[in-house]
Amino acid sequence: MRTKDTNMGARPKVLVLVDESNVGSSVRTAGRGLDWLKLRDFLAGPGTGRDLIEMVVYAGLPPATPAWQEERDKKNKFVHWLRSNGFMVVTKDGSPAEEGHYKANVDVMMAIDALELSIEMRPDVVILVTGDADFAYLAIKLRRHGIRVEVASVAPNLGNMLKSAANHVIDLAGLFRTFEMIKEPMPARVLSTGENQGQQRPRRPRFRRSAPRTGQNRTGG
Repeated sequence: MRTKDTNMGARPKVLVLVDESNVGSSVRTAGRGLDWLKLRDFLAGPGTGRDLIEMVVYAGLPPATPAWQEERDKKNKFVHWLRSNGFMVVTKDGSPAEEGHYKANVDVMMAIDALELSIEMRPDVVILVTGDADFAYLAIKLRRHGIRVEVASVAPNLGNMLKSAANHVIDLAGLFRTFEMIKEPMPARVLSTGENQGQQRPRRPRFRRSAPRTGQNRTGG
């Protein structure tokens, strides 16, 4: 177990890891579009009294096949938007599944990175933005290294094992209510990834309708 700094006045250093598919599914269920800049500020912005080291977003890409090329191009534009706004993004190519589906499970990548980045960056707090119970052992492992683990999710999407494994649960329901309402349903294909298999994913995130003019434009994927 590492020894924390003894300077009581130091602001806690925070590493945020986001399961993009999981949180995206949760916010769409609430009928909202995901505002990534608001999410970052809520979790580790200047008003939280914490210093953000990195916010890492793990995103599955549609398969690199002609049938999925249009979707893949749009998702890559979203990834570019995230990176241009200061997010670190890790992607994984999906593989075709049954008709209208693809699989892109990023859980293993996210878990491995959580351990490696925690050793390299030495955060005081790791926030896992996911409700996937598969991350319960990761939470316990990080706590064994003296790191405080917080889970950010909504109650209907939060696995009991993960809830029990974390030091603290951040309820995102109130934050989601501040996001822009989705005005109309959009055609969807299904993204199969992790525990969200079978849930529908809109074909076009809101940000794709108009390109951001500045780095402060808020949007979602």
